[in-house]
Amino acid sequence: MLSRISQLGARLLRETRAAGNLTTNSGNYYQGQVSRHSAPAKSILFSTATSSHHDEGGEDKEKISVTFVNKDGTEKTISVPVGMSMLEAAHENDIELEGACEGSLACSTCHVIVMDVKDYNKLEDPTDEENDMLDLAFGLTETSRLGCQVIAKPELDGVRLALPAATRNFAVDGFVPKPH
Repeated sequence: MLSRISQLGARLLRETRAAGNLTTNSGNYYQGQVSRHSAPAKSILFSTATSSHHDEGGEDKEKISVTFVNKDGTEKTISVPVGMSMLEAAHENDIELEGACEGSLACSTCHVIVMDVKDYNKLEDPTDEENDMLDLAFGLTETSRLGCQVIAKPELDGVRLALPAATRNFAVDGFVPKPH
């Protein structure tokens, strides 16, 4: 969650700079003074991003190779930046991984199956909240995880993730949302 907030902060900072609405002053991202009669709020910007975690272009960020095996057996291999969730990576690459709750651990529609036990063992143990949601997943296996909780890291390079034959979306069954 904190990583997602940092990414949003970095994106806001980049867009604001690109629009010409922000001038930095010795690396300070806070502009203006807070008082009862201060300038409009749009002239004040707070950022949760740190420069050590995000680069402006994103080109130099380390990436890993991830293969998604679709329901019909076809495979799609993509490059995923380290630190990105498999749910986000799937959405950015037009892979049909639903994610109805947008990664907030409130559903099981981003259920994936890690195909190699060795890769599964490289992941952090699932939290109690993730296990609660996995209990609702269709086609649960010993190596099932939620795609929103599988975060790309260098030791997962080459991981293969299978998409289950179906998902259970209790909110709107049968609806296939488009990635955000």
